[in-house]
Amino acid sequence: MTAATAPRDDLPPRLTRLTFHGPLSEARATAMVRRLAATRPADVLDIGCGWGELLLRLLAAVPGARGVGVDLNAADLERGRRAAEARGLAGRVEFAEESAVGTVRDPADVVLCLGASQALGDDPAGALRELRRLVADGGRVLLGEGFWQRVPTDAELSRMWPGASAADHHELSELVELAVAAGFRPEWTETANPDEWEEFESAYQADKEVWLAAHPGHPLAAGTQEHLDAHRTAWLTYRGVLGLAYLTLVPTTA
Repeated sequence: MTAATAPRDDLPPRLTRLTFHGPLSEARATAMVRRLAATRPADVLDIGCGWGELLLRLLAAVPGARGVGVDLNAADLERGRRAAEARGLAGRVEFAEESAVGTVRDPADVVLCLGASQALGDDPAGALRELRRLVADGGRVLLGEGFWQRVPTDAELSRMWPGASAADHHELSELVELAVAAGFRPEWTETANPDEWEEFESAYQADKEVWLAAHPGHPLAAGTQEHLDAHRTAWLTYRGVLGLAYLTLVPTTA
């Protein structure tokens, strides 16, 4: 390995403080895995899996089950592969760098889609129809999806993500109704609490904030600060306005 290709130890680390890429506590994750494992799935499909932490925990809880995680982020997928190897699960899981749009993957007994419905389409209704196609009869879908706890004001929207609109999310009741219309019954409805949100958002920023404090003159410092400050402004604006629902859905059969 030459000096030009050697890893840089002065670059900002990426998401090392996060266990899950979303506002999800250990207690809630444990309960979710327990409920899903009770259905004894033979196969699990994780859409927009990132590093697949919940996927790996579910496979560990169901000996013999096999899983596939689909994502476009190569670094996250490699983190998932390393975790699978460390936990003795490498032979039962595939982390695939591919798009989930129109995927021809076979229906699975459990489909996970946590904060990643955009990987299946532009709107939750279309994503839910895709999830119904991808789950086997008698299986389960665990969907993590944003919703408005209250409709944000125009001033609030202007401080969120670029182009933020009140049409970006539904209210929780509307989201559940969309799931029913797509061919599901809601077995379990729960929402991330403020502690889960604050832990996630703080951990999402923490690595780079600490790095920036120690490297103010680094060539990447200005861009890193701009990104951190913009995200913090958005978070502290949608705090208490944007919610995250976790819906455990049972497919209806004809």
